[in-house]
Amino acid sequence: MNTESVIEFLRNVPLLQSLPSSSLKRIAEAVVFKRYERGDYVVREEQDVNGVYFLLEGEVQVLGPYEEENSSEFLLKRFDFFGRGIFGNVYSADVVAVSKLTCLLLMSDHCDLLETKSIWDSDKELDAHCLVERILYMEPLDLNVFRGFTLPNAPTFGKVYGGQFVGQALAAASKTVEFEKIVHNLHSYFLLVGDLDIPIIYEVNRLRDGNNFATRRVDARQKGKTIFTLFASFQREQQGFNHQESTMPHVPASETLISRDEMLERRKTDPLLPRDYRNKVAAVNIAPWPIDIRFCEPTYHTEHTKAPPRLKYWFRAKGKLSDDQALHRCVVAYASDLIFACISLNPHRKKSMSSAALSLDHSMWFHRPLRADDWLLFVMVSPTASQSRGFATGEMFNRKGELVVSLTQECLLKEAVTIKPVFGAKL
Repeated sequence: MNTESVIEFLRNVPLLQSLPSSSLKRIAEAVVFKRYERGDYVVREEQDVNGVYFLLEGEVQVLGPYEEENSSEFLLKRFDFFGRGIFGNVYSADVVAVSKLTCLLLMSDHCDLLETKSIWDSDKELDAHCLVERILYMEPLDLNVFRGFTLPNAPTFGKVYGGQFVGQALAAASKTVEFEKIVHNLHSYFLLVGDLDIPIIYEVNRLRDGNNFATRRVDARQKGKTIFTLFASFQREQQGFNHQESTMPHVPASETLISRDEMLERRKTDPLLPRDYRNKVAAVNIAPWPIDIRFCEPTYHTEHTKAPPRLKYWFRAKGKLSDDQALHRCVVAYASDLIFACISLNPHRKKSMSSAALSLDHSMWFHRPLRADDWLLFVMVSPTASQSRGFATGEMFNRKGELVVSLTQECLLKEAVTIKPVFGAKL
């Protein structure tokens, strides 16, 4: 059994589903095969445990004091595990092979691989990691089932932010794919508004696992209803043709621009902006985003003034991320929807109009490796809007000018209609 097959097996073990690909590879290289015949003792009562056993083939019976009452609860099968940290370092029961048995044993000396520092590995020390990693953390509930949360300090817009759905669903899908395969495109559909106050259940469907490609569908659910769906394709790295026609526009360097947070502070006192708008910005407590955004062109537009249907800004995650390429692509997916839909509204804004842009679908193509904690330039334009829908396209470049991501999005454009009360209505 080669290393890749071992990694694919380990990905199906519930204990390991929150680990990144790099950790699974190290575990696969550290485990040793242990084989037993039917009736052999794997671990004897009061015996020190050598490490963690993962059941590759066959079944074992845990012979405890209650096995006669409900023996099925003590029967372990493929993808189950036992050992150090499960019942403690010393067993109080016998573990016997029910059939011909093959285990993968991770020796105690290597069990620290189960407790790595990446936020994708465990929920330990969550506060020590940057906010966007904590937002994307997926709690494994069962094989292919994960739970995500809307953190109190995460960006929200009165509902679950669309990029949170995309990033969390992609994170869940990535945890079910062997580490050599990285997402290269995704297509997502926003079906219902998400509730901020309850967890989101993500169920991953393994549509295809080939030699070089894998396909996943992820359904996000709340209150028994599917509220979001994502399709993602993953590919093993392959050498091939390479060209680029898109050119990164000439823009100021990110280091010369002010952050979005600083821009909002300045808008509270900027005399070139309407007084009502300044007062509104000052009255609203806007929590900082986990993504640092720096607009390339200063603007005095507000939500009530028209603007061109295009935008350019630099962005990166706040804080240092681990080296897992899958995580970086999930972070970029999370960040991609923060302002994307709004540009379709820009030419239609007017004084006293209350409007909103709601994402309907969102697609991304990842062309080259990237780092989400280094500056990326997001260039977006809305070429058209009609039938209450806006369409936008985008390109992301790294600082070397390489096109790393292409995007499209369709959104619903809504204008809130204020109905004036009619007084003195007749009965």
